[in-house]
Amino acid sequence: QVQLVESGGGLVQTGYSLRLSCTASGRTFSSYAMGWFRQNPGKEREFVAAISWSGSNTYYADSVKGRFTISRDNAKNTVYLQMNSLKPEDTAVYYCAAGSGRYYHGTSAEFGSWGQGTQVTVSS
Repeated sequence: QVQLVESGGGLVQTGYSLRLSCTASGRTFSSYAMGWFRQNPGKEREFVAAISWSGSNTYYADSVKGRFTISRDNAKNTVYLQMNSLKPEDTAVYYCAAGSGRYYHGTSAEFGSWGQGTQVTVSS
C-alpha cells in the first residue's frame, strides 16, 4: 500500500496560480505512474493529469492542457501539479492517486491508492 498526502490548495482569484504537491510513502514511488483527479459535489471524478514512472510521459485532460503541468521528483517521493491561469471551473477537491503500473493507460480504475484531497477554490 501507498499513503498519499496532498497539499498546496487554497483560494485564489481567476488568472492566478497554485502548485499542488503530493508526497507518497509506503511504496516504491519511482516505479509507478501517478495521477491527479478532481471532483465537485454531485459530479463524477474527473481526470486532470498523469505522469509515467520516470516522468518521461505526461497526459492531460483537454480542459487543463496548456495551463497545468504535472511533474515528479522521485528523490523526494513527490508529484506536483502546477496550475496556471486558473478559472472558476477549476474549483474542486483535487486528489492525488498512485497507479498500478509504470504508465497511464487511460482509466481511473488503474489507480488503487488515493489521497484525502486538497480544496482549490477559484473566485471570479
